Amino acid sequence: MQHSDDVTTAAVANDSYDLVVIGGGINGVGIANDAAGRGLRVLLCEQADLAAHTSSASSKLIHGGLRYLEQYAFRLVRESLNEREILLAKAPHIIWPLRFVLPHERHLRPHWMLRAGLFLYDHLGRRDRLPGSRAVKLAADNPLRADLTRAFEYSDCWVDDARLVMLNAVQAAEAGALILPRTRCIGARRETTHWLVSLQAEDGVREVQARALVNAAGPWAARVIEDALDLPSPFGLRLVQGSHIVLPRLYCGEQAYILQNADRRIVFVLPYEDDFTLVGTTDRDYQGDPAQVRPTREEEDYLLGVVGHYFRQTVDRQQIRHRYAGVRPLLDDAGDNPSAVTRDYTLSLQGEIDQPALLSVFGGKLTTYRRLAESALARLQPWFPYMGPAWTAHTPLPGGDFTEPQVVLDAMTAEFPWLTSAQRQRYVRSYGRLCWRFLAGARCAEDLGEGFGAGLTAAELRYLCRHEWAVTAEDVLWRRSKLGLHLNAVEQARVADWLAQHARVTPAS
Repeated sequence: MQHSDDVTTAAVANDSYDLVVIGGGINGVGIANDAAGRGLRVLLCEQADLAAHTSSASSKLIHGGLRYLEQYAFRLVRESLNEREILLAKAPHIIWPLRFVLPHERHLRPHWMLRAGLFLYDHLGRRDRLPGSRAVKLAADNPLRADLTRAFEYSDCWVDDARLVMLNAVQAAEAGALILPRTRCIGARRETTHWLVSLQAEDGVREVQARALVNAAGPWAARVIEDALDLPSPFGLRLVQGSHIVLPRLYCGEQAYILQNADRRIVFVLPYEDDFTLVGTTDRDYQGDPAQVRPTREEEDYLLGVVGHYFRQTVDRQQIRHRYAGVRPLLDDAGDNPSAVTRDYTLSLQGEIDQPALLSVFGGKLTTYRRLAESALARLQPWFPYMGPAWTAHTPLPGGDFTEPQVVLDAMTAEFPWLTSAQRQRYVRSYGRLCWRFLAGARCAEDLGEGFGAGLTAAELRYLCRHEWAVTAEDVLWRRSKLGLHLNAVEQARVADWLAQHARVTPAS
């Protein structure tokens, strides 16, 4: 694989592209990856880091969306369930099965309704790899309130959301795409045969040409159309804030919980990073800059209240170890309830066949990003009749060319027996077989260079800078990994110092 800077050097010699994609979240990188793999010349620009906003602030789930059945969103649930199976096969290093426990509260949704909903969930889409739902009696020593005795179990999947973005970007770059984080589209003008796109990075402004422009800017999608392109937006966006809190581990076991609240919303309680529990999410309308979203005290109290209602263990604000919030860019339906706004996506195509195309993405969810990308390229097919066929459904993401993680763990143990068990587990869950790119040739721990704590070494940092566009400590500790939860302030400062000396922003020209 070429280094990210090598890819840049090769691509900037020709500033004419088939596709310029605006936005480095999951939908943007998904489209860029699919297009590059079909032979199109692709440039992707992102004003911040890849996955800097919504795509790293999710509940970390690949799921059908059980609660969407109440909104009669059967097409979305079916597509999501089918994608769940595809993604689980494509990325077994960063996506793995998760069993959910849904306790039954008599005064909320009735038992028959939950049973019927789960039956539909089991059969509406594909389910080749995951066990179905079942009713269970809760054991006396379970972590929930003693009076909760009945529950259901069902399956969905966990995902490292930011790494899903990174691996798609890595795969796109390997196929020839130019990936430019920290590069903002400040303007685009339609010419007779192409778009003339102005890109601003730290080292100045450059112009590139594109036969088609893809606006996958997430919460900024309407603003890109109106401000950068000086066009009317065909749809409005409703920005909905979702916040999460991270607590010390609340219970033993690898199961997750889905909890009903009296307001008919649901809250997920998930095992997180071995030592922690992730709780979320909320739904509230958001006004303002999506880059500045933060959890509110009211949201934190709401989540703590739901946990406190169901679990025997008491929780309070002092136990919160980390918090984050994201803005979901949902298609505005002018409804009153943010929780009921559709999570489905809409693709808007502007431009006649004899004009440069503009395709904008409105809405969407993490689980359906791959299908969204296929749909986007199907819409752009008339502009690129020579592009290759769809390919992503059966091709693993980088590092994911295996079926069982234990196989990779065994190979790593045999070749690098001096790695700690925790290092091996994290490498497999973050990189899969990609970790050989920074482990190859090492014969002892000292060969990996300086250690920063929690198994993070200079060799891994060099890999992240050269191949995954990492520049700052936040890039490394909260997106390429979640090591920010495990390193203390001194260790995090050492990571920042190392990156200040060794990392550099990918140039825009």
